[in-house]
Formats: sequence, C-alpha cells, structure tokens
Amino acid sequence: MTEHDGFEFELETDSLANSMGKAIPHRSLCMVCGAEGKGKSLMGQRLAFGLIANGAKVAMVTTELTTRGWIEQVASLGYWMEKPIQEGQLLLLSRFGVLAEENPEPIDLMTLLDSEGPRAADFVIVDRASSMMGDGSPTQIISTIRRFCADGRTLMLMVDEAEIDDLLLRELRGSAEILLDMLTSSEGGFSRSIGVTRFLRAAGPVQPRIGWRVEPGMGFIVDITAVS
Repeated sequence: MTEHDGFEFELETDSLANSMGKAIPHRSLCMVCGAEGKGKSLMGQRLAFGLIANGAKVAMVTTELTTRGWIEQVASLGYWMEKPIQEGQLLLLSRFGVLAEENPEPIDLMTLLDSEGPRAADFVIVDRASSMMGDGSPTQIISTIRRFCADGRTLMLMVDEAEIDDLLLRELRGSAEILLDMLTSSEGGFSRSIGVTRFLRAAGPVQPRIGWRVEPGMGFIVDITAVS
C-alpha cells in the first residue's frame, strides 16, 4: 500500500503519471476504450511496466499476441519484462500460448477472473477484454467484476467498443472508477491523445487530455505540446 492507497506507475522515461493522477486506486475498475489501432495495447504495456517498476504484482492477459511475441514487442519499446516474469512479479497469459496455436477452448472473462493466476495478482490487465465477454448478462458481468475488485484487486479492461453490446458498454463505462478514451486526430497532422473521461480517487493532478507518441527503444512519450 502507498500513502495514497493506490498503485504508482511512474517511470523516469516519461511524465505520464504526473499528468494522470499519480497512482491508480486499489480495488478499482479501469477501462481503456478505443477502436483498433488507437493505442490500447501500448497503454496496457506502459502501465504494466510502470506498475511492476513500482512494486505491484501484475497479471497481463493478451488476446492478440503469443507470450513470446508480447515479450518481444515490449522489449522493442525498452520495456524489459523477462526478469519480472522469472521472478514472479508478472504473470503473462495469452490465448495463443507460446507458439501461434490458439487455445481450442478459449476462456471468457468470467472464467478468467475466477482462475488462480489473476486472483493472485494485485493488478490485472486484460487486452482485449471486449473479445472475451462471453454470454453473461450485463448484470452478471458487472457483479463478477465488482466481486473480483472488492477482494483487493484492481482490474483494467481494454475495450474495442465495436465488439461489445451497447447495454453492457454503457454499464461498464458507468461503473468504472477510471475511464480513458484513446483518441486520434488528423487536424494539423496526425496526433494521438488520451481523453481522461473519469478518474476517481486520484492522488495527484489529472489532465483531461494527454497527448502522446511512441518512440522505439523509449516507449510511451507524453507530448507536452499536446497536453491540455
């Protein structure tokens, strides 16, 4: 626990934490929303690396890469994850396993949250959770998520809004303590930003719009000229 009752994610290589509340609250539901290519996966990778650097035990679930592919991807950004995996600080789960062979019986989000690995973590990131929602009703899904968080964990769901039922999407967005929307703009040249729609129990200042870019070997970089 920190003095702010939250998980710190600060890195020396960027100023994201200074712009986005300093720490992510314990026992909270976080949502990162955006269409394909908007940067949800990179956001999850950056936060996982920052959380681990500040002592949290993280479970990372990827539905898009093998475990090997994910490790190689984050290494290209300067986020070295092999040691945290070896030391048990990062649990990396993929629907594809080590090689590109999809699990013949992929699990849904409710089954995942009831499994031993994620329940042993402090902070769980699911990328893309919208592809794992299963057949439960919105009420059942929200109740399961709330019980999971109430037991002392924070859950971050990466969501492509086109993949999810409108009613469930509204319920999730309304229930989340932290709600981030990944945005792009082509006005005056292509740019990316994080719209901080909601950030409850923040330990520090929260900017409503955070510009960013990615640099090979350096990872996530906050674009100071685009921060509002």
